[in-house]
Amino acid sequence: MTTEAIPTEVELAILGVLWKRGPCTVRDVHEALGREDGKSAGYTTTLKQLQVMSAKGLVSRDESSRSHVYAASINESRTKRQLVKDLLERVFGGASGELAVQALSLKPASKEELEDLRQLLDEGKGGKR
Repeated sequence: MTTEAIPTEVELAILGVLWKRGPCTVRDVHEALGREDGKSAGYTTTLKQLQVMSAKGLVSRDESSRSHVYAASINESRTKRQLVKDLLERVFGGASGELAVQALSLKPASKEELEDLRQLLDEGKGGKR
């Protein structure tokens, strides 16, 4: 994923729907977004956003049926890693410990997340996953 392909907040919301549900029509994405954030942009806004994302290579469009079906073209895990890497460098100067402390001070981790963190620390990988 290149710097220009880093998704915006709106694009991430749409990608979140596609990652969670798989390929969807514009209507499916539009309805999911309306339910998830309590706010609802117009249908044509959702359509236009998906068209822009298609041009950027963030989603693919299947035009084989009457209703076009969109699917995420970028990997969820890789995208999240790129976003965290960007935040780590721009805001925390590469200090991953400081990023982790700030994140955990905002919202406590679940038992499962803490186990994953302990395992990562025990293995001494600290970011080489």
